[in-house]
Amino acid sequence: MKGFTDFLREQGVVGLAVAVILGGAVGKVVTSLVTDIINPVVGLLLGNVALADKVVEMADGAVILTYGNFVAALIDFTIVAAVVYFGVKKMGLDKLDKAA
Repeated sequence: MKGFTDFLREQGVVGLAVAVILGGAVGKVVTSLVTDIINPVVGLLLGNVALADKVVEMADGAVILTYGNFVAALIDFTIVAAVVYFGVKKMGLDKLDKAA
């Protein structure tokens, strides 16, 4: 772990690239978790409805607001933000930056 932290300190740009790649992978896993596990449970709690199918039609169907997808995206964002926050805190990465 010490070698990894030294790497992050010394190689800011390369470390950032690694973080972006890992972040994309974590994002895919969390999106799958939300889509495949959490949304069906939320839909079941709301009365056996598919959350992604929830829409509001306006102007006689000319405008369709898919609020179910928006709620799913909010859940997805909340989980990703929590994973990143607690991951950074747990690993102590918030203290890695060298003084300017």
